[in-house]
Amino acid sequence: MLLSSVDWLIIAVYMLFSLAIGFWVMKQAGKDSTEFFAAGKNMPWWLLGISMVATTFSTDTPNLVTDLVRQNGVAGNWTWWAFLLTGMLTVFVYANLWRRSGILTDVEFYELRYSGKSAAFLRGFRAVYLGLIFNVIIMATVSLAAIKIGSVLMGITPFQTILIAGIVTVIYSALGGLRGVLITDFFQFFLSILGGLVAAYVALDHPDVGGLSGLLSHEAVIPRLNILPDFSDHSQLLSLLIIPLAVQWWSVYYPGAEPGGGGYVAQRMFAAKNEDHSIGSVFLFNALHYALRPWPWIIVALCSIIVFPDLDSIRQTFPQAASVVDHDMGYPAMLTFLPAGWMGLVIAALIAAYMSTISTHLNWGSSYLVNDVYKRFLKPESSEKELVNMGRIITVILMIFAGWLALMMQSALDNFQIILQIGAGTGLIFILRWFWWRINAWSEIAAMIVSFLIALYFRFLHPSTGLPTLSSSEELLIGVGITTLVWLIVAYTTQPANTETLINFCKLIRPGGPGWKKVRNLAKERGIAMSEIEDEAWRVPQGILCMILGCIVIYGILFATGYWIYGQTLLALSLTIFITICGWLLVREWKKLVALSPKSKELHSEE
Repeated sequence: MLLSSVDWLIIAVYMLFSLAIGFWVMKQAGKDSTEFFAAGKNMPWWLLGISMVATTFSTDTPNLVTDLVRQNGVAGNWTWWAFLLTGMLTVFVYANLWRRSGILTDVEFYELRYSGKSAAFLRGFRAVYLGLIFNVIIMATVSLAAIKIGSVLMGITPFQTILIAGIVTVIYSALGGLRGVLITDFFQFFLSILGGLVAAYVALDHPDVGGLSGLLSHEAVIPRLNILPDFSDHSQLLSLLIIPLAVQWWSVYYPGAEPGGGGYVAQRMFAAKNEDHSIGSVFLFNALHYALRPWPWIIVALCSIIVFPDLDSIRQTFPQAASVVDHDMGYPAMLTFLPAGWMGLVIAALIAAYMSTISTHLNWGSSYLVNDVYKRFLKPESSEKELVNMGRIITVILMIFAGWLALMMQSALDNFQIILQIGAGTGLIFILRWFWWRINAWSEIAAMIVSFLIALYFRFLHPSTGLPTLSSSEELLIGVGITTLVWLIVAYTTQPANTETLINFCKLIRPGGPGWKKVRNLAKERGIAMSEIEDEAWRVPQGILCMILGCIVIYGILFATGYWIYGQTLLALSLTIFITICGWLLVREWKKLVALSPKSKELHSEE
């Protein structure tokens, strides 16, 4: 389809605006590596939280949601909704621990927590694995969605899409560092939300849909409206709800929802002013990500079922994009009905979503490769200016690799499942390593290697073995079980980190709990004062209570919004009242959690 001159003008103005921000903060971002990769560690919670939301709203997210809804109904979203549990656990248990560490990247944690050559190897290997390999796969998946949107809405080739969007993003990311990313994310968030609402409104206004009432009464849509899976369908119940809530959320490493925090979420926590801002930023992120954004995407996905009931209907309408057609293309296909002006706004919103995600991953990935590879192993004497320049060079290289890989991909959902499988079984170790002294570097190395090999087996070897075909849920359970067993065996059969490292970690992080009792006793035997640690109450039980209440509130808002949309007034009203009560309880228990910190005790004693 052809865009109007107004549409092109809106798109051009937005892209120039993003470039201007990069140039505006370029000088400050280039001061040193802490400024470039952590924005000076002085950012407020609201800016960091909004930035995380903008980052997770990538161009592939509405496509993924559309794919899930078209194939499994609204309940299919539990595949990613389940990650709220790990998000809330990060808020109330891990956010303050990360902020206390004082490190620049989360992989720097390895030489804080572990010791010896194994810790150094793990830091370097993990930096390359996440910063280059894993990160490029994520960016390529996001770029694949941009390719589909560019093909359908703008009539440009995949190569042109990557070239145009990639150049603009890489320029402002390389110039502005994390500060530039945060500022552009702030504006991109509101533009993306507006674009999603406009897309939903126009989709409902399509004559084949007939408004909200026509959508909800359509025979093809009614079976897909349930927010929870069909409990009589045991297979669907197991794969869509039970496994995600019982296993997936704590066992799988996935960007933006890492068990125990990590990745670009940890990067935002490192950039916070203090522990309170760190906690507040992650809570805001999870609240907006799970409670605010899904329904506009879901509405468009449901409308696409009526307008484009199968893949052939999409292929016939968009022959120029036939090679990349899948269910996830239902979303950009529905956007073709937008009128002039609104089309430009929504495309600008999708471009904003793309740029936000890519810019974060570029800065995050380059922080690993600069701080944890180049500075740590290749050139420890590097000046701050040299580190910033290297960060900018690596930013460009990462974008080139991601663009090349994107041109070879096919489906956002397929990539999502591959990523889940690669990280299957590693999540539990990321949760427990803070609270159990026995976990060592070899445990993590074993978990990474085994989970990756299992993913390769299921992806490339299992189909040719003649063995029964397994569902993605069955593959996930097998991967989690084998990986967990292996790393536990390794933890018990190899030497833990040296005592000095464990004591220093315990004093700095103050994790508390029975898992560090032996280390505290060893410190006493050596005459090392541990009074600060013993005086601080263990926050985890209260943190888990807040986590549960937080999940209830956010899931409640998600459900209530859906029932208001469905017109189920009594159920929606009852849920709203219940959410209000739980919200009050959450605030009360959160205050108790804050009061457990030494800072709060000192302030209380002064008063």
